Amino acid sequence: MVSKESAQEMSYWGIPGLYATVATLAGSTIPLLENRLLPGFVSPMSVSSATAIYSAVASGMLALTGIVFSLVFVMVQFSATAYSPRLVAWIARDAVIRHSLGVFTATFLYGVSALAGVDRSGSGHVPFFSVFVEYALLLASVGMFIALVNRIGMLQINRMLAFTGDQGRKVISTIYPLLNSFAALADEPDDYASLLPAQTVIHYGGPLSVQAVDVAGLVELARASDGIIQAVGAVGDTVVELTPLLHVYATRESIPERKLRGGIELGKQRTFEQDPKYAIRLLVDIAIKALSPAINDPTTAVQALDQIEDLLLRLGQRCLEIGRYRDSDGKLRLVIPFPTWDDLLLLAFDEICFCGATSVQVMRRMNALVANLSQALPKERRAALELWNARLKSIITRSFADSEEKLAASKGDRQGLGVPLQHLPG
Repeated sequence: MVSKESAQEMSYWGIPGLYATVATLAGSTIPLLENRLLPGFVSPMSVSSATAIYSAVASGMLALTGIVFSLVFVMVQFSATAYSPRLVAWIARDAVIRHSLGVFTATFLYGVSALAGVDRSGSGHVPFFSVFVEYALLLASVGMFIALVNRIGMLQINRMLAFTGDQGRKVISTIYPLLNSFAALADEPDDYASLLPAQTVIHYGGPLSVQAVDVAGLVELARASDGIIQAVGAVGDTVVELTPLLHVYATRESIPERKLRGGIELGKQRTFEQDPKYAIRLLVDIAIKALSPAINDPTTAVQALDQIEDLLLRLGQRCLEIGRYRDSDGKLRLVIPFPTWDDLLLLAFDEICFCGATSVQVMRRMNALVANLSQALPKERRAALELWNARLKSIITRSFADSEEKLAASKGDRQGLGVPLQHLPG
């Protein structure tokens, strides 16, 4: 099922195209209707002034549109090399960019079309409403230009990191319940796993990402057939030709494959919708790109770790064993794989530790991060953090030959190179 992504791609050009069509029709019909229905209701503006204004607005908007969007796409492309192309794609598809392109185009096309209504049939009149609409479009273009400048400002590193973190925080609060409000069922035996699947849904076609799973829909399908549905891949996995999507067990009657396929949303790239790993993945991408020899910007990696720490703090206080869904009678109906706490820590730490192993700043921030998580999170999360603490010490021992550098890198510091944790009051 690719309906959402198809709709997004269509709207990318469909919205500006709609603006252009409506503006062209309005510019052709409004002056004509005014001349026929309201012949005496004219603008006090002279024909020569109206012609000059229409021409100036039309030619100016055409030039402005070309210049502005050339710069926008250059900035987006440049940011893709500095951060992550997957992240910048979200900004490039933003509704403000599409609507601003539409308004700019509408202002230009309306001005060209309405120009023909000035002094129609040698009347020497300028239709009033036509001029009013052009001024309104001009003001709208100024407003959209301001909104566009503000939106492109999101390409600043701090705002990009905050945007990514916000997406992760949103999905964490949506799909994960708090630890004290959820009875984990991770130890319940999978009786269905010993059975052969009654149905298997296979993916046919090119590689696509699992973007979301319709939990309520699949639970209802399983309940209606008195079976259990197992999603083979996790949200965020890429499926290729002949990859199993779903297994159906112990059904009373077969489920139409069309309905089963409708429960898995596939698309060309991952989304944040049900995938907290994606936010962490993008933050890690930004950090390791900043630590590459070509960029060599450990401060950006430290800023990315600030967001990663916040996401891990939130995840550590949530029940992560949520992949077993039941119907209203309490019967198991749907199983979906979700990452464990160890999986999340590996994703968040492994590549940054590898790429930042020789950076004192990064190692100090990592030490502070692990120490803060160990102090703030419940006991069941601390064993994995102790392993990472030991791993950090091992990495520092291997990476720094000088004893003073080794000592400096072994300290915890939330700023990387700021105030060590042991020197903080309290």
